[in-house]
Amino acid sequence: MKKKSLNNILPLGIILALLALWETVCRVFAIPDFFLPTPSSIARALAGNLPLLLKHTTATFYAVVAGLALAMVVAVALALTMDRWPLAKRALYPPLVISQAVPIFALAPIILIWLGVDLKPKIAVVALVCFFPLAINLVEGLEQVNPEALDLMQVMQAGPGFIFQSVLLPAVMPYFFSGLKISATYSVMGAIIGEWLGGSTGLGVYMTRSMYSFKTDHMFAAILIVVVLSLALFKLAGFLAWLFMPWERVQSKE
Repeated sequence: MKKKSLNNILPLGIILALLALWETVCRVFAIPDFFLPTPSSIARALAGNLPLLLKHTTATFYAVVAGLALAMVVAVALALTMDRWPLAKRALYPPLVISQAVPIFALAPIILIWLGVDLKPKIAVVALVCFFPLAINLVEGLEQVNPEALDLMQVMQAGPGFIFQSVLLPAVMPYFFSGLKISATYSVMGAIIGEWLGGSTGLGVYMTRSMYSFKTDHMFAAILIVVVLSLALFKLAGFLAWLFMPWERVQSKE
C-alpha cells in the first residue's frame, strides 16, 4: 500500500516542482505573458473564462464521442469482414495501412469541402484518426484466436452466437481495449484539428481566436482542458476494460 501511494505521489510532486520552476523562471526573467504565461496567469485565465471554456469543451466532447463511436462501428465491421473472408483481408489490409501515410491535415480540408463547416466534418476527422488503431488491433486479435477452440466448438455443433460469445469475444477484447485506449487519446486531437479548419464552437476554435488575439494564457488554459479530457478518456477506456474483462482482474491478483 505504501509503495502504491509513493507511486501516485511521486509524479504529482514532479509536476508541482516543474510548475514552480516555470513560475519562477517567468518572473525572474520578466518573460511577457504573450510569449510564455506563468502557471498562475493560466489559472486566472481558466477561472475567468470557465463558462465560455465549458461551452467550447461541450462542443468538442460531442464531436469526440460521435467520431469515436463511428470509428468503433466501422472498425468492428471491417475487422469481422476481413476475418471472415481472407480475400477481403488481402484486398483491404494494404490500403488500410497506406491510408495512414496520408497526413490528416491534408485530408481535413477536403472533408471540410465535402461536409461543410458544422459538426459533421469534425466527427469525420475524429473517426479517421481513431479508426486505424481500433481496426488493426481487432484484426490482430482475431488472428490470435485459438483454432483448436474453434474446431472444438464446431465438433460440439455450437451455434455462431455461442462461438462468438465463448471464444471470439474473450480473445479479441484485450486487443479491442488496447486500441480503444490509443484511439481515445487521439480522438480529442482529431476534434481540435477539425475545429481549426472550420466551425463556430469548440476548443480548437477558442484556441484559434486566442492565438489571433495574442492571448497566450487563454491558449494554455484550453490546452490544459484538452490534456485533462484526453487523460479522462484514456482512464475511461481502462475502466471499461476492467469492467468487461473480469478474468483479467483474477489473473492480475494471482
